[in-house]
Amino acid sequence: MSLIYHKRLRGWRFVLFNLCLGLGHAVVIFNAGAYIAMLPRVAGGLSIPPSFATWTQTDYMTSLALGFPIGTWLARQKGEYRPFAWAFFIFALASAACAYSTSLYPYLAARIVLGFAGGVTLPLGQAMIMKEYPDRRKSIGIGIWSIFTLTPFTFGPPIGGWIADNLGWRWLFILNVPVALAIGGIVAALLSRRGAKTVFSHFDWVGFGLLTALMGSFQTLLNQGNDWDWTNSGYIQAVIFTCVASLLYWIVWELGHRRPFLDIGLFAHRNFTLGVVLLSVGFLFFQGLLSLLIVQLQLALGYSSFLAGLVFLPMAIFAKPVASIFHEVLKRCDARPLASCSLLGFAGVYFWLSRLDDPSSFADLFWPKLVEGICLGSFFAPLTALMLHGLPPPRQARAVEIAGLMRIWAGAIGISLQTIVLYRRTPFHMTRAAETVTPFDPSFDQAMESLAGAGFSEATATLQFAKIAKQQMAIHAVNDAFWLAGCAFTVMALLVWLAQPTRPPRRASLTQSLRRRALELLAGEEA
Repeated sequence: MSLIYHKRLRGWRFVLFNLCLGLGHAVVIFNAGAYIAMLPRVAGGLSIPPSFATWTQTDYMTSLALGFPIGTWLARQKGEYRPFAWAFFIFALASAACAYSTSLYPYLAARIVLGFAGGVTLPLGQAMIMKEYPDRRKSIGIGIWSIFTLTPFTFGPPIGGWIADNLGWRWLFILNVPVALAIGGIVAALLSRRGAKTVFSHFDWVGFGLLTALMGSFQTLLNQGNDWDWTNSGYIQAVIFTCVASLLYWIVWELGHRRPFLDIGLFAHRNFTLGVVLLSVGFLFFQGLLSLLIVQLQLALGYSSFLAGLVFLPMAIFAKPVASIFHEVLKRCDARPLASCSLLGFAGVYFWLSRLDDPSSFADLFWPKLVEGICLGSFFAPLTALMLHGLPPPRQARAVEIAGLMRIWAGAIGISLQTIVLYRRTPFHMTRAAETVTPFDPSFDQAMESLAGAGFSEATATLQFAKIAKQQMAIHAVNDAFWLAGCAFTVMALLVWLAQPTRPPRRASLTQSLRRRALELLAGEEA
């Protein structure tokens, strides 16, 4: 079906259109970034353990990942603005359900719908903003989009913490409702007479269903494995069987289908495989450690949600400027040394943080996070360039679909994995401490004397000492998580060199350059 495509927007309509698309993108990602600082408050509000509260974040990101490729299919099938508007109307309804849910499972279901609707809007929003700019100004549109791309995850945690402390965590969703309705309504009104060129394409429902079963079962395994004692539970054994069976059947189905949901044949390209794996694993550790530290600063050290989120604000200082510089540098040199330096930088930061012994000092967290912001700004562009190198233009868009889905899902996996590390390593350190710190140890006597001098009775001093010991063991467990991440990033920095060198073309047309920049930006949506 082909409809008349009216003239592009002008004047205040054009400005309003840009604001709506940028704000819409920010709101979707903000509901992941800001929500992290709220997790302890959500657990208290729903009367559930903190480990259960992480489900509401990981399942949101998993459904966000699943919605990502659906958005590109809907753009071909229905055009961009109609699915975009409807997705935001659903986003508003799901937000209202989240705001007024009083138990875990209705709330969790609403978060899943919220994430899926948000994931659909991500590729649609960028496609619309690219269409609205003339060729000579598309770089401006990409620049505006990149600003809204970076903002939610750098400013999200402190803003989310402030909302949780001063208004209550439910206000995140209450505020979502009018914003999402306004975005969907305004975009629909501005483009209501706009036609669209659509192409009918078959949808691989079987592939999508198998992938949903695979991702859902694997995320359930990570979320609930600790609570059900892993393979000692028949329920977990059934989840593992579902996960493995879905994976095998999905691979066979996708390789044999003419129009697969995801083009997994791309993994035959060495650079694509290395690029997408390094992007996903790197984001897995970044997102998981971000969530782990924010939550433990509140649970173990008594930080407010705002102060815990504020720890991550230094990353915003250099992240965007460094990202802009690296994009320009990539036009002139091989991506491998840049990617390797970025990964080694992350490794250094995480080894630095693994020696943390006084998290109550902001200075001990400020400088590592400042350097981490530099590493974050240099992380996405080189690996995305590596991933897309050598692929023909028609397959680059399919490559970005896979990269976007895997990277967002990896963030959800990372949160669950770091929770497992915490729950495994904290008892280990508690056991070691119980073996060494005894009433016959001089340090124990000194600590008890200090507590007695502070006015505690013997029984109260013992309880206080146990509380302090538990706090310290949690810090040691977090340090272990950072140390493991440092080792992983060191290995990844070496694996980069297995890729083929990227030689940028000497002359590239403006259209080719803008297309590549748009794909790079879409592959790094959550930076």
